[in-house]
Amino acid sequence: MSDERPTSAELRQGVTVELVQGDQDVRSGDTEPIVGEVATVYGDDPEGPQVELKNGAVGHVLSVVADE
Repeated sequence: MSDERPTSAELRQGVTVELVQGDQDVRSGDTEPIVGEVATVYGDDPEGPQVELKNGAVGHVLSVVADE
């Protein structure tokens, strides 16, 4: 995983991302990313763009998952 997170301009509905929800701490490694498709992009944030996934999870994007 890269330290450089995508911007909200690089995201769109349907793209698959890894995100961190709420109080999980990315810096300490105390996190388990959720992988899912973006439903709504709320905008940029210092912790990464905030999005809502199609499964209802809301959090900050860590990275975009490449299509296989």
